[in-house]
Amino acid sequence: MKRRTGQNREITNQWRPATQAVRGGTARSEFGETSEALFLTSGYSYDCAADAAARFAGEQEGMTYSRLQNPTVQMLEDRIALMEGAEACRTMATGMAAMTAVLLCQLQQGDHLVGGRAAFGSCRWLTDTLLPKFGIETTIVDARDPQAFADAVRPNTKVFFFETPANPTMDVVDLQAVCDIAKRHGITSVVDNAFATAALQRPMDFGADVTAYSATKMMDGQGRVLAGAVCGTSAFINDVLLPFTRNTGPTLSAFNAWVVLKGLETLDLRIKRQSENSLKVGAFLEKRVPRILHPGLASHPQHDLAMRQMDACGPIFAFEVAGGRAQAHGLLDALELVDISNNIGDSRSLMTHPASTTHYGVAEEKRIEMGVTENLLRLNVGLEDPLDVITDLDQALTKVGL
Repeated sequence: MKRRTGQNREITNQWRPATQAVRGGTARSEFGETSEALFLTSGYSYDCAADAAARFAGEQEGMTYSRLQNPTVQMLEDRIALMEGAEACRTMATGMAAMTAVLLCQLQQGDHLVGGRAAFGSCRWLTDTLLPKFGIETTIVDARDPQAFADAVRPNTKVFFFETPANPTMDVVDLQAVCDIAKRHGITSVVDNAFATAALQRPMDFGADVTAYSATKMMDGQGRVLAGAVCGTSAFINDVLLPFTRNTGPTLSAFNAWVVLKGLETLDLRIKRQSENSLKVGAFLEKRVPRILHPGLASHPQHDLAMRQMDACGPIFAFEVAGGRAQAHGLLDALELVDISNNIGDSRSLMTHPASTTHYGVAEEKRIEMGVTENLLRLNVGLEDPLDVITDLDQALTKVGL
């Protein structure tokens, strides 16, 4: 590969997804390094004052300040955009920085947003608490029903915002149907695709305008760094999102960008193996617990839709016990291999009790409405041998009487 081949979209668009995840966006320096270079610098110098003025005026290509551009960060953004099938991408310090920015950059007082009911706790805080503080109206709907979005549309509706699969209840949204409704009304559809990533699901292929990510999850996938990303058209990223991020500064560090670049090199391998492991573990649990919510299993009410939209089921699913928080916490405490952790997308198997962790800040009545009950546990299946994970779950379930 030549020094700039990885940045030539005419070439990289022809590559298959696994190749894009390894080589897309790579720009080699004059040293010809094979691994992407890590540029640890806050600022940049200029040969003359006229060059500095031209760069700030947008008349000359080049870096000005690492709050705005960094060569390592730019490689990551180019790679994610390529994988997503998007024109452009901006990365940010965390997934929630990305979610906050993608909403606030395009909404103002008097606007209206329709959001999916089942969502990560902090995303529900954005729609239920933060946006109304700025005079932005929100309506929360059951995103499994596309008609609910259509019925909620108002003359001032600007954004549809939802996750699929949703955290932690694994609700699946009909991407094509909901995005078609958005387009008919001139509404921007924003999809949180963190549970799947572009390796399993590309929402823009179904008409989504914008995708947003916690790149902490499957993209890094090894529990090392925090990162977020937003993908869309060049016009949206550069004219709508960039002015917000330029002046508010949710900047991704060059080091964290480099780590995520390394994570993407193995994403295709990891997510396929973890999906396989997840199915095996899910099939075991289906026989032992009162209820399981796993989109890869035929028992999931939206299994067919999930498999039409996704190339595999992913590593994450949820299930319920019968004895409330006491039994759920007892099961967690009995685990010997699987970690108690609220993270997801990791190469290690992790389990959490959402009602007391990730969704603790959501009001109880809203948690219940979402399906985040005291009985619910969320499991991220990692890269361990699935039989070892099953053995651990088996002994823990036995200890709590399941």
